[in-house]
Amino acid sequence: MVTISPLPCAISELFVQITISGKITLADRYGILAVLLHEPTLEEELRSIDRILHSLRKGRLQVVNELSALL
Repeated sequence: MVTISPLPCAISELFVQITISGKITLADRYGILAVLLHEPTLEEELRSIDRILHSLRKGRLQVVNELSALL
C-alpha cells in the first residue's frame, strides 16, 4: 500500500505559487489531492484550498496540463 504524505507547509507554498502564476498545474492539483487524502487536514489548509477553488470558479485561475508553472 502506498502512503501519501504531504510536505509540511505544502498548501501555503502552493497557494502562493498558484496566486502569483495565475495557473494551477497538474502537480498543483496532485498536491491538493495529497493534502485532502491525508488525515487530519488542518483548518488553515482547508481554508487555503477553499480560496483556490473559489478563484477557479470566478475564473481568476487558469487550469493547465503542464507539470509546473515554473518552466
